[in-house]
Amino acid sequence: MKLLRNTGADRVIDVIRPWITSGNQLDVVSPTFSLFAFAEVLRDLSKLSKARLVLPSSGSDLALLGTAADRAARNKLQSRWLARQCATWLEQKVELREARDAVPQGAIVLRDHDGFAQQAVLGAFSFSTEGFGITPGNPLSLIQASETPEESALLSQWFEAQWAGLTINVNSRPAVLEELNRLAEQHDPVQTYALILLHLFRKRGEELDEDRIVKSATGIRNTVVWKKLLSSSMTASLARSIS
Repeated sequence: MKLLRNTGADRVIDVIRPWITSGNQLDVVSPTFSLFAFAEVLRDLSKLSKARLVLPSSGSDLALLGTAADRAARNKLQSRWLARQCATWLEQKVELREARDAVPQGAIVLRDHDGFAQQAVLGAFSFSTEGFGITPGNPLSLIQASETPEESALLSQWFEAQWAGLTINVNSRPAVLEELNRLAEQHDPVQTYALILLHLFRKRGEELDEDRIVKSATGIRNTVVWKKLLSSSMTASLARSIS
C-alpha cells in the first residue's frame, strides 16, 4: 500500500481515473456525494458496466452541492444539468445501499470487466472535489492506495463484506433521486426573487409582509434590482410569496 498526499499528481482522482473505463466496475463507500466530483468523471462513468454505491443512512446531508471550496464550480451554473445527469446515471448504472448510520471513511474499488479488483483506495476522503484532491483538503487526512492486485483484492473483500451486511432499502434510491430531481427542476422567477428578499430582510426580526417590504420606506423601489426584476404587474404576486 502507498500513502496518497492528495495534492499535485499524487491525488485520488489520478489513481482511479485510468480504471474508469469501458466495461469495468466501480464500488464506492462515501460519507458524501458531490455533484462537482461527479462532473470530474462524468464522461467516463457512463462507460462502466455497473457501479455499487454505499451512502450514509436516510436523512444525512450528502453535500450534493459541495462545500465552500466548490464556489467556483457552483458559479458555472451547471448544478441543475449535473443533477439531471447524476439522476440518469443512478437509474441506469448504480445499485445503491444505505449504511446503518454515518459513514466514517471513504473507499473505492475498481474492477476489470471480469470483476477482479485492480485498484483500491481507502481512507479519510469522500466522493467530493476535496476527497479527489481537486480542491484543497485536510492535509492530515490519511489515504492509502493499493499497489498490487493482491492488495486490491484484500480491500475488495472488505467491501464485499460490508455490502453483504447491508439490508436492501427499496426507498434508498427514490430518496436520492428525489433530492437530485429537486435540484434539477426549474424554479419560478418570482419565487426565486421572493427568496432573495427573504434573505435580505429576515435579520430585521420582523414579519415579511407587503407593508414592511413593498410599501415601506426601505428604498427597495429605487434599486436597480427592483426595476429590472419586478414590474408593477408582479407586485401582488411577490407580496403573496413573501407574506
